[in-house]
Order: sequence, then C-alpha cells, then structure tokens
Amino acid sequence: MAELSYRDAVARGIAQEMERDERVFLIGEDVAGAGGVFKATVGLLDQFGPGRVVDTPISEQAILGAAMGAAMTGLRPIAEIMFSDFFAVCWDIVVNEIAKARYMTDGQVDVPLVIRSANGGGARFGAQHSQSVENWAMAIPGLKVVAPSTPEDVIGLMAASVRDEDPVLFFEHKTLYSHKGEVPDGEIVDELGKAKVVRKGTDATIVALAMMVPRALEAAERLAEDGISAEVIDVRSLIPLDTATILGSVAKTSRLYTVEENPRVLGWGAEIASIVADEAFWDLDAPVRRITTPHIPLPSSAPLEDDTIPSVERIHREVKESMD
Repeated sequence: MAELSYRDAVARGIAQEMERDERVFLIGEDVAGAGGVFKATVGLLDQFGPGRVVDTPISEQAILGAAMGAAMTGLRPIAEIMFSDFFAVCWDIVVNEIAKARYMTDGQVDVPLVIRSANGGGARFGAQHSQSVENWAMAIPGLKVVAPSTPEDVIGLMAASVRDEDPVLFFEHKTLYSHKGEVPDGEIVDELGKAKVVRKGTDATIVALAMMVPRALEAAERLAEDGISAEVIDVRSLIPLDTATILGSVAKTSRLYTVEENPRVLGWGAEIASIVADEAFWDLDAPVRRITTPHIPLPSSAPLEDDTIPSVERIHREVKESMD
C-alpha cells in the first residue's frame, strides 16, 4: 500500500495496461516528451519508447482518426484529448464514427479505444477550458463514460476501460490531479458500471461524481454535526450506470440529492432523478433535489468561478435547509 497522487495514478494505470498487453499504446499531444500538459504521463516515454508513446500534431481529429483506425485493426489505443472542451473540435468522429462502428458493422468491427481527457473547472482556465462535458458523452449511444474521483479508482477503472471492447470516454478531473490517496500494490482492475457507497448514512442519499465526491463527503461530515446522516455515492461510471446501488440507497434514506458540476440543463443528475421517479417514487419522502452549476459559461474570475461550481458550503446548506 502506498500513497499516490491522482496524477501519478494515471501514469501507473496506463503503464499497468501497457506492460500487460503489447497492443496498448498512448497517443496524443505532448503525452511523450513533455509527460502531458498536466504531467499525468511522465515516465511513460522512457519506459515504453516512442513506438508506443506517440506525440501528435495539434489536431484532435487526427489523434482520434489514427486511434480509431488502430483500434479497428487490432490495437488498443489510449488517446488523449488535452482538455475535454476540445471534444467540440472532434465530436463528429466521436459521435458518428467511433460510437457507431461496432453497431453499424453488426459487431464485426470492434473499437476498443479509451479516450482520456482533463475535465471540469476550478483551475481558473476560463469558459473554454473548464467545462464539465460528461453529460455530452452520456447522451451518445455506443460510448461508455467514466469519471474517477480517487487514485485507486483511476488505476482500476483505466484497466477496465482498456480491456473493454467498446469505446470509453475517461474523464480525469483536472483539479483532482494533485489529490492523494492510498493505493494497493500490484495489479488493480475494477469494473465499469459499479458505483461506490463511500459513506454510509440513513437520512439522505447524496450522489456525486469526480470533484464533487470529496466535496459531498466533507458536506456529509458537516451534516453529521447537525444530526443528519448522509449516505454518499460515488457514481464513477455514467454509462453503464449503476441504478441498483442508487435505488437501494434511496429505498433506505427516502431522500435523494445529486451534486453535479455540469450545467443544470440536461445534466446527468436529471437522468438519475428521472429513473428514481420512475422506479422508486413511493420510496421518496421529498422531491429529488439537484445541486448544480447554473446554465452559464464558467467565469474565469476566481470568486465567480467558486460561487458557480457547487461548494461544500452550498451542498451542506441545501441539504440541511431542505430537511429542516
């Protein structure tokens, strides 16, 4: 067992899969010599060489075109799109080609491709480099969507994603890169589509993703001081979505709160709220409450950005006020 940063866990997770399977390679802008713009791929070039850690020109379409072709012909690429905002530049190939190739060929062609990207706000990068776009990906049939919140989950979910036969969008939260956590020694392999109950409780269920998970946990600690026992669920995987864990928790607590960094309109929490309304309506003692970022471009001003993204204080306040 060792303490590892989220950033270093990315490199360890990729290295684990590259060591295991020679078909796995990493491709993207500045992933090799520079070790990634967020320093999440440091050391991989030295370990595996330029044949398997490949720097590319500044062209998201070229990166994903090459990666898709490689995946269709038997390799298992890990492609990096530096900021998740840049999916807007190459969304056509993601949505109309990568997501649909297996379906359009009746399963004759697999696209075992992981596309990893730095996602989310909080780092003062402004409206064009701070978006949370996991709900974009969740809306596209044919894609799997993963967003880990801890170093151990980064490694385990990376392994599960690389070994999957479907394309996976793997969102790494940029403000979590410096966060540290205990990571077991040896190979770590997790499972897609499994949420985690990271804090047990009896009075309310708080469902969160990525950076919102540690904030929800801290808010739950404050709620405990107010006599409110909050259960916190780390969704981890949006597609496939672990509805059983969420519904089971709601059946116990009778209240559901989603904490979402993406803008409110069509956020992933709306889908979860819809599922709970359909399948667990009679378990609810109150309406589902969504704690979200407003439907606005993210400000670059530090105080405004902090006020926009759900904070520990806001989570605590909204849960407490709605339960009084």
